[in-house]
Amino acid sequence: MKQILKGLIATVAFAAASGAFAQAKQLKWAHVYETSEPYHTESVWAAEEIKKRSNGKFDIKVFPASSLGKETDINQGMTLGTVDMIISGTSFAARSYPRLGIAYYPFIFRDGDHLIAYSKSDVFKEMVEGYRAKTGIQITAYTYYGARHTTSQKPFTDCAGMKGLKIRVPDVPAYRATPEACGANPTPIAFAEVYLALQNGTVDAQENPLPTIEAKKFFEVQKHIMLTGHIVDGLTTQIAPHVWNTLTDTEKKLFTEVTQEAAARATAQIKKREAELVDEFKKKGLGVHQINRQSFVEAVLKNKPVESLGYERKDYDRIVSIK
Repeated sequence: MKQILKGLIATVAFAAASGAFAQAKQLKWAHVYETSEPYHTESVWAAEEIKKRSNGKFDIKVFPASSLGKETDINQGMTLGTVDMIISGTSFAARSYPRLGIAYYPFIFRDGDHLIAYSKSDVFKEMVEGYRAKTGIQITAYTYYGARHTTSQKPFTDCAGMKGLKIRVPDVPAYRATPEACGANPTPIAFAEVYLALQNGTVDAQENPLPTIEAKKFFEVQKHIMLTGHIVDGLTTQIAPHVWNTLTDTEKKLFTEVTQEAAARATAQIKKREAELVDEFKKKGLGVHQINRQSFVEAVLKNKPVESLGYERKDYDRIVSIK
């Protein structure tokens, strides 16, 4: 009997030490993307992976499709303590730390590989540290979102063709830069409301990467896609200060490694899907048009220079030179 009791005590002690009886820490991870998109599926994978690698210490639930609020809301939730982790464009982070917004300056990146190289560069590390110093929020990973192209009810092939076009863009100066430089009328509308706005004619056009145009079904309410590629976009994985500051160094490393693995997995899927979608949209009956890219580049550099948007030329030069 004593041996059984000793064995039971030892088992209980081991279980307690290993955290088996400890209550898992519940975390909320929010984003605005659809459940079919890699940003969601890979976040779910990462949540499960963190739970597994932490021996169940962290139980993360992912909330997709604006279910915890629009993108502005979930960004605010990081400082209010209502959200623990998010996936979001750095344009929202740039409201608190403007230097991050330069990633949205039109034509700053050559392609997705250039953006990912930037995410591993010294200049981006400086920005991550500056953002954390300002807000307490930690950026752990960067996912390629895609090259942003323009959809519209009417086709155009150069910058002049955008003149007067009422186009939905996020309410961020860098997103407005290209349409404003070309004389269009950029109109901010919440992401979740864009489909209806296109359907009822509130706006004539919008701009997003091809996989987003597919996932949000914008192709159902637009006739043409212009391959403007004006912004090569990315999303950051961010962890709120009320979580990050409680993690041990080992746990910080775990969250960083897993979210970076998830970002790399999602990036690979987005690149693959982008390559497939041009033909698929053509098969759906949409007009897909190449454009005179140089006409856009020249208009942006002339009418919306880097400094006019509040960014530093030295950051621009460092980013452009990344190989």
